[in-house]
Amino acid sequence: MACVISAISSNSGKTLLSLLLISWLKSIRKTVQTFKVGPDYLDPQHHSAVSSKACRNLDLVLCGEEWVQESFNHFGGITDFSLVEGVMGLFDGIGSSSKGSTAELAKVLDLPIVLIVDARGKAASLAALIKGFKEHDKELKIAGVVLNNVQTSRHEKILLEVLNQINIKPLGCLPHCEEFNLPTRHLGLAPAHEIVDIEIKVKRWASKAEDYLDIKSFKRLLLSPKSQSKYKKINFRAKDESGSLHPIAIAQDEAFHFRYQETKELLEKNGMPIITWKPLENKQIPKEAKGLIIPGGFPEQHAKQLSDSKVSLNSIKTFSKKFPIYAECGGMMLLGKSIFDLEGREHPMAGILPFKVKKGDLNIGYRKLMSKNKSPIINPGNKLIGHEFHRWEIINENYNSKINPIWDIKGSNIDMKKEGFCNHLIHASWIHLHWASSPKILDRWKKSVMSCS
Repeated sequence: MACVISAISSNSGKTLLSLLLISWLKSIRKTVQTFKVGPDYLDPQHHSAVSSKACRNLDLVLCGEEWVQESFNHFGGITDFSLVEGVMGLFDGIGSSSKGSTAELAKVLDLPIVLIVDARGKAASLAALIKGFKEHDKELKIAGVVLNNVQTSRHEKILLEVLNQINIKPLGCLPHCEEFNLPTRHLGLAPAHEIVDIEIKVKRWASKAEDYLDIKSFKRLLLSPKSQSKYKKINFRAKDESGSLHPIAIAQDEAFHFRYQETKELLEKNGMPIITWKPLENKQIPKEAKGLIIPGGFPEQHAKQLSDSKVSLNSIKTFSKKFPIYAECGGMMLLGKSIFDLEGREHPMAGILPFKVKKGDLNIGYRKLMSKNKSPIINPGNKLIGHEFHRWEIINENYNSKINPIWDIKGSNIDMKKEGFCNHLIHASWIHLHWASSPKILDRWKKSVMSCS
């Protein structure tokens, strides 16, 4: 069956509850496939680190219903248990709608919902809150509620009485304690690689799950769907029967680590084996590489070290003249002239693209994309959907005869505007794309790589 862990709002404890349950399943030697609703990179890192199995994103907007159903049933069906962590509040989707929300996904997959509620400052009002969520969409099945940040035993007793009065099953009460605090950053949780002593934490989380959660009920709720072997949409091949290999370098270190698991899998399946490259280690791009992918991350936190990594930066400059480069968000920042770090200090970068970046306002949401120029993954006139999520502002932007805007973008309450930087060898944008849901992206990337090999 599996279930969806959702909440009244963001920062209620969805990831905490998910990690407690994953840790407990690991402690009893069970396999668990985790999923995350929407275009998130940080929460999945934590799931993967604890479960020892790559978390999968389920994004109805970027991927569509059929792809999401296929991914969930295939990957969930080959493990003992499955868990889906929602995004934001249960009904929060694009703009003021529920499109792309956790609620919509729960209905598409026909899964029950476990709500986790931040109980601080709540007593009888909890009834109105839960009843409102339950009655807002009666097609949804609320399997029960986990209460988070319960202050005292008396507080717990009152809250349980309230749930009993409205006939809602309590599935656990998590106390307010330091051990349940997960470190955060300006985009959400801190990256999983920053967790100290993760093995010790997992053991403690497993123990806490047994202490504070209705383990018997969760063991039933988390059972995986029946295995389904067909998965055509998530296992496609690009148009090439030559069998030749074209290795792709992917930047992957503490500065760059925002990418979907399926990207690596599909590249390798389509004759493009992955070579990990760590820019922070001040090394050249591996000489075997025929293409370079630089994902998003937190380059601003490592701006000085990146700037001092002259071998890495010069290697990118040389590479960009011969082979295709795809860079998203933080990866694009590396290709610019400089980054102003969080303290306002300027650090020179690769200098391939004509702009600087400094901290700005939050830019977040799905974007409709209409391509204007050719890049290594698109042709003029192509239409795609992507996602933007950053707090940065481009300054001193200067398109020229060698570098053009990629596309016109439009989002909820955002007027159409040009965005990105490209030529036939470079694609650099704030926009994150889900390659695995669009065969055309992979097909064009492979053609770009082969044409330069």
